[in-house]
Amino acid sequence: MKSYFLAPLLALSLFLIHPATAQPVSTHVYFSPHGGCTEAVVDALNSAKETILVQAYSFTSAPIAQALVNAKHQGIEVQVILDKSQRRERYSSADFVIHEGIPTWIDEKPAIAHNKVIVIDGHIVVTGSFNFTKAAEEKNAENLLVIDDSELAVKYTKNWKSRQVDSVPYAGR
Repeated sequence: MKSYFLAPLLALSLFLIHPATAQPVSTHVYFSPHGGCTEAVVDALNSAKETILVQAYSFTSAPIAQALVNAKHQGIEVQVILDKSQRRERYSSADFVIHEGIPTWIDEKPAIAHNKVIVIDGHIVVTGSFNFTKAAEEKNAENLLVIDDSELAVKYTKNWKSRQVDSVPYAGR
C-alpha cells in the first residue's frame, strides 16, 4: 500500500531535480493582472551579481527599467535587445536605459522579436507571456516564470547571443 504513495513522490522529485546535473531546479510562477509579476522581475534583477541579458518585445515598465539602471550602477554587466517597435513606442524605456549607458540593440530581422526573457548570472531565467509593461501588470492576463536552472540559462544565453549578432545598436532618439 505504501508504494502507491511513494511512486508519485518519486516522480515529483525527479521532475524537480535536473537530470543532467542532479541539481534542484527552482521555479516560481506569477500571473497578472496584479499578481506580482513586475515585483518578481525587479526582485530577480536586484539579485544579480554579474550579468543581466534582456530580450523584450515591449518595454515600458519604469520599475524594471530603473532596476536595470541600478544594476548597471552597481557594476553589473547589463545588455538589452528590443523589438524594432520600441524605436517608435511612445513610452519605451529604451531611451532611458541607453542614456544610462546600458548597451541596447534592436532586433530587426524577424517580423516581430516577441521574446520576453531575462537571463541573470548564467543561472536564472525570467520568461513567460509577461511583457515588461505597466499594462501587463495591471490590465492584462499574463504569466511569468522565474526559473533557477543553469542548463536552461545556457540555452537562453546562446539564443540571446545569436539574436544580438543579428541586431543593430540602438543610439536613442
